[in-house]
Amino acid sequence: MKREELRSLRGKQVTILTQQGHRPRFPAASMMKDCLQFLIEPAKKLKIRLKESRRRVRLEKKEPLLESQLFIMELARELNKICQRSIVLSHIWTSEDIWSASLCREFIMEWAGVLEKRVQPRIVTSVYQHEKPEKKDWKGHFLCMLEAGGECDMGPYKRVIMDWIWEIKSRPQPTVWPGEPVLMMLDDLEFQWKRGRLPNLLPAMELALLAVLNSDSPVKVDVTKQWLVWKQKNRSTDAARYIPHSVWNWICDAAEEVTVDSDSANPDLLISGDEKRMRCGLERHDAPRCQRRFNGWWCAVGQEGYTSGRHYWEVEVGERDWRIGVAKASAVRQGFRSLNTDTGYLTLRLERGTELKALTVPATPLPPSLAPRKVGVYLDFEHGQLSFYDVEKRSHLYTFNEKFKEELYPLFGTVEVVKDLVIRPADVRQPCLCPGPCLWN
Repeated sequence: MKREELRSLRGKQVTILTQQGHRPRFPAASMMKDCLQFLIEPAKKLKIRLKESRRRVRLEKKEPLLESQLFIMELARELNKICQRSIVLSHIWTSEDIWSASLCREFIMEWAGVLEKRVQPRIVTSVYQHEKPEKKDWKGHFLCMLEAGGECDMGPYKRVIMDWIWEIKSRPQPTVWPGEPVLMMLDDLEFQWKRGRLPNLLPAMELALLAVLNSDSPVKVDVTKQWLVWKQKNRSTDAARYIPHSVWNWICDAAEEVTVDSDSANPDLLISGDEKRMRCGLERHDAPRCQRRFNGWWCAVGQEGYTSGRHYWEVEVGERDWRIGVAKASAVRQGFRSLNTDTGYLTLRLERGTELKALTVPATPLPPSLAPRKVGVYLDFEHGQLSFYDVEKRSHLYTFNEKFKEELYPLFGTVEVVKDLVIRPADVRQPCLCPGPCLWN
């Protein structure tokens, strides 16, 4: 048979096999066809399919929820009904944002205490006494908590919260309008949570609870600012992973022009002409001795002290060793005495590039990952708070809570000989964290 006839016969066989439903001999062509078919599906259907797939994976990996976690979900649902336009809370009661059991228990106990002080003039009424477990020895009680997954003794706290919720729902007007500042802050928190900047929506839950409480108070306050003061009072460290835009602007509105008092600077320090920069020199220079000059630690204070009001300043710090905070007017500046709360200093310090700590007694260590490059210092004299923030991340680092009774001076310290410690101008603001134009102005 001739070569041309053989080729014609093979072509006919391939055509017949294809018409009978057999797969082509080239699977790659078939796969490409399937891929093209997949790509031309409508984008909306594809998005829905991906969302359902991710939800299915989450449900498969999800562990059974404990009672405290279920309680938080139910609380979020009820609070969403009471606080108007708080739809952000739906992420909690639909299981998109699940908190750890320990965080749920901490939240329940904390807010039960708040409600007992502000709403109920009692700690735990006799009605709830029967819910407490019988008194056991420490070993038996510990075993009871392990068996209950840590849920032991939570009943009375949950009852305090739910009684308050039910009382609100029984009113003729059971809903509360939180106000535009609160709604804008809730939107901000939801946006940052979706971007992964917030680990959970706990701040949104707190803000909604404060808004409902404020509606019952005869003296109305700005809930967004109340939230910050309350958080920093109850939690000295890491009170807020993200300071919402409106609250951050309020802090920055208290910005002051701060300069170094050259007459207080250690003789080893080199101070710039505008008194905004300082670093450690290689040689000690002569300086007149005076009571307000540091002659031990490499520090200096600001020219102006504060006895009232709100004040804020920002400092660009080095990567190895620095000290930022305030010094009381009565604090001793001579020698190498420890500069901590016992000697009149409220400071944050980075030591050896890795040891970040608040100089309390004893010192309070902070995670090295929190070490900032730009430190924001915020003094609220009337509320007795001195707070430190990471300016670039807009996150809280630490707060000293103390009733101030004397004049406070900004304090600066460094031992770096290459990089200057820089006090930033009051009118310079760090760029917004929004990916494009600011969404909250």
